Formats: sequence, structure tokens, C-alpha cells
Amino acid sequence: MWDQIFKLALRGMLLATPVLVAGFAGRAEAEQVSLAEVSRYFNEMQALEAKFTQINDDGTLSTGTLFIHRPGRMRFEYDPPEQALVIAAGGSLAVFDPGSNTGPERYPLGRTPLNIILKRDVDLTAERMVVDHSYDGTVTRVTAQDPDNPEYGSIQLVFTDAPVELRQWVITDNSGSLTTVILSETAEGARLPSRLFSIISETENWLERR
Repeated sequence: MWDQIFKLALRGMLLATPVLVAGFAGRAEAEQVSLAEVSRYFNEMQALEAKFTQINDDGTLSTGTLFIHRPGRMRFEYDPPEQALVIAAGGSLAVFDPGSNTGPERYPLGRTPLNIILKRDVDLTAERMVVDHSYDGTVTRVTAQDPDNPEYGSIQLVFTDAPVELRQWVITDNSGSLTTVILSETAEGARLPSRLFSIISETENWLERR
């Protein structure tokens, strides 16, 4: 199911570790970010806006703007010429394909790895939640999955410290395909209008433009 979502909007991308690490080379006295700190980072987050870059499977780049309003809401706006849109809200993930005239494809958010960081209470210290927690001297990587449903896939979160900040994530779906999103120009605490996360309103607007 997750691979179908990213065929439309977040099409399978390659892990971009060299891109990320290059951006933070030379950081001094970096430290590993603990699971408790990562959990606290998400639980204290109310709103986030950032630019994102994708490295697509065919080597092309996709860019856009990401909005997160915790808990439970996320929006990916893709830059032209793609003009795709993905919204998470109300327990659903809606994927708007610019080639479709029938509205979005909808999936249960709880069956996707994004739910791990969007749910109300994030606790990465829970048993079997984290399958890898590593540090390479520059960034901390935490790979998490739904402990009761590992078949839903996993999400690898990449953080820098001082202050703790999410820089990248990599989603692995149940077929082993990777989807990487790299964040930049991140701003937290912005006031985000609720209309950004209204699947119903966006569907109406989408169909009017078809």
C-alpha cells in the first residue's frame, strides 16, 4: 500500500546521506541525541514549516514546502511542474495526483510510518519501537516502526543536536523501497491555518480546477 502512495507523489528515492552530511561537515562537539530527547522534540512541536528536497529514483529532484501541525496533520506542496499534493489529517492520508480528475487517493494514516511522528504521544523508548539508534559523529539516526505492525514499514529520522533538529527522514516500505525527504529553512512555531489540512476543502478546490 505505501509503495502505491509514493508512486503518485513521493516516488521512491535514494538515501541521500552524503548530501545531508556534507551540509553539516565541521560541526564541533556534536553529541548523540537520546530517544527521550527525540520523543520530547516531537511532543513539544506544535507547528513546523520547511522546504524539502527529494532525490527521485530516476535521479531527478523534486522540491516543495512541508507543513506539520501536530498531532496528526501534515501537508506536502510540490513545486511546479509537478503540482502534486499530499495531506495527512483526520486519520487519513490523501494523495492528490495532478493527472487525476477524480479527487485524491485516501489511505489510513495509521498504516503508514508517518503516523509514528504525527501521533499525539510519541514515545520512542517503548519496547520494540526503535530498531536502530546510531551516531556517526555528525548526526543521530533513529529507525522506528510500529511494534505491533512492522509490516507497515519504518521511518529513519536524522537529527542534529544543539539544538535538536530534524533534518531528514527515510521511509522504507514493505517492499524495501526507500523514500527520502531532506528538510531546509525549517521554522517552528508558525501559525498555520487549518485550511491547509482540510482534505474536504482541498478536494473541492482540486475538482474545480480539473
